Amino acid sequence: MIEPDRLRGIRRGVEKESLRVRPENGALALTPHPTELGAALTHPHITTDFSESQLELITSPQPSAAGVVAELVHIHQYVDRHIGDEILWCGSMPCNLPADDQIPLGRYGTSNVGRAKTVYRMGLSYRYGRRMQAISGIHYNFSLPGVSSAQYFGLIRNFRRRSWLLLYLFGASPAVCASFAQGRKHELAELAPGTLYAPHGTSLRMGRLGYQSDAQASLSVSYNSLESYTASLYDALIHPYAPYEEIGVFKDNEYRQLATSLLQIENEFYGTIRPKQRIRRGERPLHALRERGVEYVEVRLMDLDPFLAVGIGEPTMRFLDCFLLSCLLDDSPPDTPAEIAAVGRNQQLVATQGRKPGLVLDNRISLKDWGKDLISKCQAIAATIDRDHEEACAHALRMLEQPEELPSARVLAAMAREHGNSYTRFVLALSRAHAAELRARPLPPKVDLRFRHLAAESLAEQSRIEAADKVDFETFRQRYLAPELLRTDQQAAR
Repeated sequence: MIEPDRLRGIRRGVEKESLRVRPENGALALTPHPTELGAALTHPHITTDFSESQLELITSPQPSAAGVVAELVHIHQYVDRHIGDEILWCGSMPCNLPADDQIPLGRYGTSNVGRAKTVYRMGLSYRYGRRMQAISGIHYNFSLPGVSSAQYFGLIRNFRRRSWLLLYLFGASPAVCASFAQGRKHELAELAPGTLYAPHGTSLRMGRLGYQSDAQASLSVSYNSLESYTASLYDALIHPYAPYEEIGVFKDNEYRQLATSLLQIENEFYGTIRPKQRIRRGERPLHALRERGVEYVEVRLMDLDPFLAVGIGEPTMRFLDCFLLSCLLDDSPPDTPAEIAAVGRNQQLVATQGRKPGLVLDNRISLKDWGKDLISKCQAIAATIDRDHEEACAHALRMLEQPEELPSARVLAAMAREHGNSYTRFVLALSRAHAAELRARPLPPKVDLRFRHLAAESLAEQSRIEAADKVDFETFRQRYLAPELLRTDQQAAR
């Protein structure tokens, strides 16, 4: 068990994505990123994800779940006051999207680095379509002092084996707007006109209709060590991929993507959890990992909780802390291709059928029995932290034993009870209520002043970056994608 002093060194933070939408019908807002929020390129807390209409709100690393929520509330309050009459869509799955080519890409100014971010998004749109990129979620960042890269990879392997439990407990996307599935193969049933659902689903966002890539399914990534993981990504970043070569880099007088490799850049790799290291200006993420090792992990499979104004609550974060610690402390044997395939099957099974009574997972263990075992490990860890963590684990056990308490079940129940089984009406009503609640809460003057200063400074910093460019974009692109930048300084010197 980890000593209390080290546990007090845990830092956690959140990156929360949300679409800006029209309050009357939930249609995607097509307005530019508001200047009052600052520059998406350089603001430390308020940026955009794939789309110009998709905000990403980022907290600082915090010593407590309460601190994360408090900061996230303040960011939300500031944002809600500066997006006019638009509101933030509180569901993970979007609705009322325009035609695919009308979903606006994120724009980051005229600098080379800003243009590269937009071209990268253009590449995503060619490769996967823009609708998939409009899905939103929560990323949970977690670190503990004194953990080595090898130990973090042990955590990651165990997390991947067990992550189906998080989809079951916190998945909140059992239904989707029918327009999202238009033209795509699916096995969903019609719940009401305009709404499709999986009767026992938990997180369609993490299912085959959600954030998935058939091309990346061919990418065999090993999590057995820092070396094997980074070598897998290196290969995917430097070798051309035939279907993407057909797209081309520059055609019809526009850039279509940054590169023709399976991954344009490291962030394109879709995983439920990522090893991370903070990057320095101009540095590639893969180089940072190889040079300085793993600094923290980023959990990427959490749905937005539509019942909460900021999408995630303190109890969920406390359970995540215990879950991640259990993954760190338990033995973590090397993964194998067969196990990696089983992990994927369990994820899909729970995402689409998780609440099915008596569900048995791929390894022939019942979901409920395996879930009880995993939660008991979390409870043992929570007992060494505090009562709040113990209660979070106790609540997780209650949800396991009473599936009607799960967020996915509560979503379907609320849709039936109050919204005629309409996904759009359900999410729109909650989104309006959350916006009203956050706008009604006083925003402390010091917080408001701080975010005004951050917005102004971010705009000034973007201007400085644009003025500092010395080469044309094509030269910048080729230099940034050079394989040498993916190697460690020692490797590059050989």
